[in-house]
Amino acid sequence: MPNEIEHISDRSSLLTEQRLAASMELDQLSTLEALAVMNEQDALAVKAVASECAEVGRAIEIVAAALMAGGRLIYVGAGTSGRLGVLDAAECPPTFGTDPNMVQGVIAGGDDAMFRSKEGAEDRPEDGAAIMNGKCVGPKDVIMGIATGGTTPFVRGALERARELGAKTIFLCCVEQTAGEPKADIIIRPLTGPEVLTGSTRLKAGTATKLVLNQITTLAMVRIGKVHENLMVDLKATNQKLLDRAARIVAMLTGLSRDESLDLLRSADGEVKTAIVMRKRRVDRNAARALLTAVAGRLRNAL
Repeated sequence: MPNEIEHISDRSSLLTEQRLAASMELDQLSTLEALAVMNEQDALAVKAVASECAEVGRAIEIVAAALMAGGRLIYVGAGTSGRLGVLDAAECPPTFGTDPNMVQGVIAGGDDAMFRSKEGAEDRPEDGAAIMNGKCVGPKDVIMGIATGGTTPFVRGALERARELGAKTIFLCCVEQTAGEPKADIIIRPLTGPEVLTGSTRLKAGTATKLVLNQITTLAMVRIGKVHENLMVDLKATNQKLLDRAARIVAMLTGLSRDESLDLLRSADGEVKTAIVMRKRRVDRNAARALLTAVAGRLRNAL
């Protein structure tokens, strides 16, 4: 419990802290009745994200530009928000073949907070600022703060310091503008409304957050050439499932059989785009890599 009780902010006015009329009798509803309420509310999260398309689109463009210029996207959050950022960042290397440093997730309390709640860690803005210093954030980078309730000090401190260091900033929250809200170049504000379980922003607000993060990284990767048609041609075949997917992608784009595609992948060191260029352009592995390098890795241009 914080030492200075009298200094605790009153958050009762926040949209995410309101009580939802439809779930007032949640403890009295049957399981199916409660599920119906939850499904109705979850659908509202999708609509709330759709209403923010213009701002999400702006975010995608600045993230893509930053990544193309050698910058990074760094998510910063606490609790559920931080975990979702770390999750999205962790999924980029296997899906898009990115360097793990390109998209990163920072959670208040450090790595241990991913698996065990360390909620008090979010109350120190100086910790957020210190992490920005430690990561040598600069003008090439984009820092995205995630705070569904809009007031997390750790996130505010990180964004303020990132702006001082010249980075582009994005802020994602699920409440209307508040007095303690950090400044940012882009603010994404899906208003998901009160939660079925009052104040539990891992529900609708968490769903909206996951949707927005998926949209930003997926479409930014499309913009920088990590996707051909709707295929993840830069995936890293690090397990049996992904090797099977890689072989199917090669087969779809070259017309080869599955076995032939697997053989071609082996000769391309498991690189999907390299394998496709080798086959379509009738060149060896090194020449295929050179063709891809000359067009910044864009498969369509290399072909």
